[in-house]
Amino acid sequence: QAQLVESGGGWVQAGGSLRLSCTASGLTFSRYSMGWFRQAPGKERELVAGISWTGRSPYVLDSVKGRFTMSRDNAKSTVYLQINNLKPEDTAVYYCAADSFPNAILTVARTGYWGQGTQVIVSS
Repeated sequence: QAQLVESGGGWVQAGGSLRLSCTASGLTFSRYSMGWFRQAPGKERELVAGISWTGRSPYVLDSVKGRFTMSRDNAKSTVYLQINNLKPEDTAVYYCAADSFPNAILTVARTGYWGQGTQVIVSS
């Protein structure tokens, strides 16, 4: 059974940084596109960053470009999301996702596996 486990969330003041991690098990990690979604209270879940298993054309949500950086380490079956210059509007639960389709733009409907989520709270 595939499992994604996130870590690294927490409370931080605006302007600070966090690095989220997600380690996968039970799947052939190098053959999965990986993504980070977030969901704020009362809002839909949105993709903030994605990397195809081919490594080509990574995706970053326009509104977070320059602050969010996603990377993957296939040897560790782990993806990371580095978030700099955090803003209160980044407050959300962040979810790791895995999709067998070779596209960096993951969708909620197509995503095969989800992590349990990690809370990020940014205070002003």
